[in-house]
Amino acid sequence: MTIKDVETIAAARGIAHDHSLLHCKLLEIPGRLVDEARFCDLAMVPLKEGIAAELDIAEKLVFESGRPILVFPDDSKRELPSYLKNVAVAWDFSRPATRAMADALPLLQRTKQVRVFTVVDDKPIDKSQAIAKLARHLARHGVEIVSEDVRSDGRAIGDVFDAYVSQHKIDLLVMGAYGHSRMREFILGGATNSILNRPPTWVLLSH
Repeated sequence: MTIKDVETIAAARGIAHDHSLLHCKLLEIPGRLVDEARFCDLAMVPLKEGIAAELDIAEKLVFESGRPILVFPDDSKRELPSYLKNVAVAWDFSRPATRAMADALPLLQRTKQVRVFTVVDDKPIDKSQAIAKLARHLARHGVEIVSEDVRSDGRAIGDVFDAYVSQHKIDLLVMGAYGHSRMREFILGGATNSILNRPPTWVLLSH
């Protein structure tokens, strides 16, 4: 898709838009994109499996831009949903999950069904704040949810997410992004790493 194609689509839908062409060294690309993303509502990043440079860009956008990032598989053999009818939110009562839920709210308000699922046997989760409170909060914004607990049963957390998306025919997965620094290496959390390496559909990540 060319810039002209994007402008044509945006104009047809009445979406305010502009574009810029940046010139920089190869190693400067992730940082420049982070700078640009801070002035956007949402950054979209196509991800082709096994391409380290694209993964690096996605990581930096997620953890440094302060904006939600929409990633999706860059695979000509896969057809992505054209409409977001069924949305799933991975919820573990954490700050990143809360941030992702808030960032995704405009999308949740426009979708047909919102499922909120919690993987209950992957890590300790503080459930003192009942899911009912989350449901009431979202209901005040016109969003009704279906909530459920999911068990990993020893599977990798990324595989659990993949299976959930497939089982419920999810068009958009919303999730918090996790990572921490160890020495000079940035280590992604299990689910974040899996999703960025192989997104199962449209995925909105926030940190």
